[in-house]
Amino acid sequence: MNEMNARASWDFSSNDPFPYPRYTDDWFNSHGTRCAGEVSAARDNEICGVGVAYDSKVAGIRMLDQPYMTDLIEANSMGHEPDLIHIYSASWGPTDDGKTVDGPRNATMRAIVRGVNEGRNGLGNIYVWASGDGGADDDCNCDGYAASMWTVSINSAINDGSNAHYDESCSSTLASTFSNGAKDPNTGVATTDLYGKCTKTHSGTSAAAPEAAGVFALALEANPNLTWRDVQHLSVLTSKRNSLFDAKGRFNWHMNGVGLEFNHLFGYGVLDAGAMVALAKDWVTVPPRYHCQGGLYNQPQKLKVNESILVEIDTTACYDTDTEVNYLEHVQAVISLNSSRRGDVELFLTSPMGTRSMILSRRPNDDDSRDGFTKWPFMTTHTWAENPRGSWKLEAVLTSPEHQEGWLREWTLMLHGTREPPYDHLPVKDPHSKLAIVKKAHHDKKKM
Repeated sequence: MNEMNARASWDFSSNDPFPYPRYTDDWFNSHGTRCAGEVSAARDNEICGVGVAYDSKVAGIRMLDQPYMTDLIEANSMGHEPDLIHIYSASWGPTDDGKTVDGPRNATMRAIVRGVNEGRNGLGNIYVWASGDGGADDDCNCDGYAASMWTVSINSAINDGSNAHYDESCSSTLASTFSNGAKDPNTGVATTDLYGKCTKTHSGTSAAAPEAAGVFALALEANPNLTWRDVQHLSVLTSKRNSLFDAKGRFNWHMNGVGLEFNHLFGYGVLDAGAMVALAKDWVTVPPRYHCQGGLYNQPQKLKVNESILVEIDTTACYDTDTEVNYLEHVQAVISLNSSRRGDVELFLTSPMGTRSMILSRRPNDDDSRDGFTKWPFMTTHTWAENPRGSWKLEAVLTSPEHQEGWLREWTLMLHGTREPPYDHLPVKDPHSKLAIVKKAHHDKKKM
């Protein structure tokens, strides 16, 4: 039902070219088959639903089904055949227990960075990541895979537009797709299953990420020259707010400094395959990307219970140097801190244009008192396309009724984006589109 690319496939669990799932009575290993079907189940397959990108081929990489996981197995999987594989879809990550802070180790990180810089014959591999199923008590910025700039992190919504009970929230999520969420198990996602069967109960952000991979495959089909960054820009510019809302009323929609709407749960909204393909056809690759260290704050500050401390970095954004950034893509706050209860720390980052991102939310299950965060890269996508020059504010607060203490040790501001306006050479066909809004904001800025 899914057309397989055997040349691009590999089994890293048993080290052979046949990545078959291990069959067990409880269907424990059905996950990869279900994710693959969402992307590329063939047309007219007479068994199940059709894949989002039904003309695509699937490479199977088996890597998680052994008693232990190593950095090397992960790295080899993330860097397997990077010119044959265009999109890697990952519906896994650190434990969703609300207290783990973990991410890719060195070799895996290097493999992903090599993928975006050199993969797909230099255009860059696209790594799609499920934002995680830890629910309201977790924060996907504590998942170094989902929160990475090199991955596209996807959250899920229920078909009525609300968030699912398992959805984590964080400022690194770029966009969303639809998955299950209601209590009825039959309201899941229909896709291929083991034994040549069909399931209607595929679920979680595990089911959301492959849908995004399918949409990105359609965009690449329409324009094979898209870079990994073009795919992120297209996601921002064509995702729709629709009727997405936070069922618990915590996270409203906000507008950033150039008029783009974002939400702490849903990123820039739900992916729109038709709009993305249409814009992909006209797309002009964005200008080169630069990395600028915007500043370093390293005067330790004592955290106070239920009282915000505010520190600032005033940055020129590397003005008049080789790495000048005038139009943002990703922003990282690389932070070292510790407290008597790590899960009670909340962090907010406010850009010079006034956009406030919650880069760490309270995690009630995280009772770490020893490790804290050490140079941990909290990332936000919410300031996309803004001008980074000026004063950035970091707010930290210990939210707890008890007597606790903590220290903010260090904060490095990393700015990533372009020197030139990214959409200057793109035609605007719809005056109400996000593209039109951002181009106008950039044009007005240039006149100032």
